[in-house]
Amino acid sequence: MFTRLLVGLDESPQADAALEQAVILGRRFRSTILVACVAAREAGEGSGEAEQLAARGAFRVEAGGLKGESLVRHGAPDATLAELAGDVDATLIGRHGSATRPGAGVLGKVAASVVRLARRPVIVCGPVPTPMRSCAVAWDGRNTRALQLAGRFASVVGSTVHVIHANADRAAGVAILGGAEAALSLLGVSFVSHVEAGEPADVVARVVREARADALFAGAHVPRSRLGAPRLASHAEEILTQTVIPVVIQP
Repeated sequence: MFTRLLVGLDESPQADAALEQAVILGRRFRSTILVACVAAREAGEGSGEAEQLAARGAFRVEAGGLKGESLVRHGAPDATLAELAGDVDATLIGRHGSATRPGAGVLGKVAASVVRLARRPVIVCGPVPTPMRSCAVAWDGRNTRALQLAGRFASVVGSTVHVIHANADRAAGVAILGGAEAALSLLGVSFVSHVEAGEPADVVARVVREARADALFAGAHVPRSRLGAPRLASHAEEILTQTVIPVVIQP
């Protein structure tokens, strides 16, 4: 399911962590990993450094026993990565890059924009790679594609899926979770349901910690603005700022 991966690489530690996460994930699926570096808009500017960085990234992939390809493009990093994402199964990026001041709960502009623009799964990685063997999914009753992706992934890694739903009305929450439970049952995946009161991002972050999940799946639910520009749903962005594990965003 993830046989072709894309990693956006710059000189930040977060991007390096995303590359390591891609190698971990790639070993499981025997993936080909494309290492992409986006240089400045002006043709030629920064090309040498970008080519060296991409080549080093591809070498790291190959040292991990996988097929690596280096790719250099010019342009805006977010739009360029989103375009390249159309030709792979998933794109891995750090929560912020070299242009963002590091800090707790920081989601960089490029990362947020790639998630808004991409039409295929984006894995927003944490500062430390994880095995991605214990799955959780944020469920609001609508993100069916994210749930299906989590179920398929869990069936490969042999994980129980922790289905997380925030609802002050427990009875209503249990009813909403019924759809997720039915879908996972059809996939033959074991699951544990969690209904808790609170803001969705807070509930998801708390349950992820308590369940010791190391991979989270969530739907983007990307509405359109009046100008037609896609926008990331606020709860998804909040989840990204409150967690440190890889978050798989399914458009």
